Amino acid sequence: MTITLYHNPRCSKSREALALLEEHGAEVTIRRYLDEPLDEAELRDLMSRLDADGEALIRTQEPEWKSLDVDLKDQEQVIQALVEHPRLLERPIADDGKRAVLGRPPEDVLALLHIDE
Repeated sequence: MTITLYHNPRCSKSREALALLEEHGAEVTIRRYLDEPLDEAELRDLMSRLDADGEALIRTQEPEWKSLDVDLKDQEQVIQALVEHPRLLERPIADDGKRAVLGRPPEDVLALLHIDE
């Protein structure tokens, strides 16, 4: 099984999640979502596999977010905000194609490997 990690190498939590997956022998494909942003269809698909709502995917402490007028309860508005501002996507996210997990804390990504730490 290959796990796609939506990754920002400048983020310590993202680096920790990658290290944990690699330590446990996972085959990881890295998607640097800031260099290769997700489009609307990809975001919808990813959100359908997440155990979290759209609200959990937004980095609400970012100044960029605070300047937007987006209702966190409106999935369409959240998706559009993420398409236009990929920097707002919470990270890391690990995705095995059937299920996706937000790596907050990073150990949560191990759920895809059926490992509890």
